Amino acid sequence: MNYVQLLLPDFSLILCGYLVCRYTALNRKVWEQVESLVYFFLFPVLLFHSIVRTPLDLQAASHLIMAGLLLGLSSIGLSYVLPKLPFLRQHIDTRLHAASAQVAFRFNSFIALALAERIAGPQALLLIAVLIGVCVPMFNVAAVWPMARHSERNFGRELVRNPLIVATVFGLLANTAGLHIPSWAEPTLQRIGAASLALGLMAAGAGMEFGHLLKGKALAVSLLTIRHLITPLIAYGLARTFALDNTQTSVLLAFSALPTASSCYVLAARMGYNGPFVAAMVTLSTVLGVFSLPFALGVLR
Repeated sequence: MNYVQLLLPDFSLILCGYLVCRYTALNRKVWEQVESLVYFFLFPVLLFHSIVRTPLDLQAASHLIMAGLLLGLSSIGLSYVLPKLPFLRQHIDTRLHAASAQVAFRFNSFIALALAERIAGPQALLLIAVLIGVCVPMFNVAAVWPMARHSERNFGRELVRNPLIVATVFGLLANTAGLHIPSWAEPTLQRIGAASLALGLMAAGAGMEFGHLLKGKALAVSLLTIRHLITPLIAYGLARTFALDNTQTSVLLAFSALPTASSCYVLAARMGYNGPFVAAMVTLSTVLGVFSLPFALGVLR
């Protein structure tokens, strides 16, 4: 499987956003409005559609779900504990950590869906959709919590007002209730999803400033190590612990090694944190996915 080819579209869109913002009249003022459009409308529609369109068979994949939830909790715990480690404490800015902790556990669902179908066809696609459905709410809440806590905002109010979490909850409720999107609405929603992906990645590129990484080198290295090395190793252990079959093991390993979500940047920027730092980490994570996916699916599997 050509992982470079799989990740090239995402990386190219980030690069396009960076170049357009730096070298054309479409400067940061324009892209701030794009971020608002993506955050408040395009991404929520995409999340809702992604969750509703695939029925969740929770019983058939119960072991995989448990492994996925434990994997997510492990990644969240590792990212949260970094500022408390004695050898890292003095090198990590707590506000920067609050914004970027999400990089260690969130994932790019578009790459996940594309990769799953190539791994094992429709069965793997269904399994990755189940993981997305059960893990996205947990990851979105975990992404918002440190930022709301650090800025002394009301956490419950931030959750209720967060469009990504609201869309996820309504998507799960609709899926559980057996509701379906009308066929006439599918093309429109698919186009909105494509627009959200393209504009979200370009917005991440437009907000990117690699100089910001120098302010948090230890933090960036730690979070990306969790995302691309430690999480796949934990996934391997969980796959053996739960005795997952070959397809489920492949899906869990692929899930563990994905690049981080492009919406990390949009969320951090919209909540008033250092968006350029997070955008640079999203870009690096996309590049590192070229190495972590073969490691997980080739070496570990």
